[in-house]
Amino acid sequence: MKLIYIAQIVVGILLIISILLQSRGGGLSSVFGGTSTVFQVKRGAEKFIFNSTIFLGIIFIILCLAVLFI
Repeated sequence: MKLIYIAQIVVGILLIISILLQSRGGGLSSVFGGTSTVFQVKRGAEKFIFNSTIFLGIIFIILCLAVLFI
């Protein structure tokens, strides 16, 4: 039971970090000082962070449901 709580905390922290790494401005380049006003397809690190945010969100929901039913 403690393991689920610890996993939930770790996944929650990773989820917060992955959300904060996604900037509104225009991608990962604006986090490091670049500016872009043109729409671009997510590539490389941006795509990885986007997909990992979705994955961590799903895992977090599953862990919350596991705590609820255990």
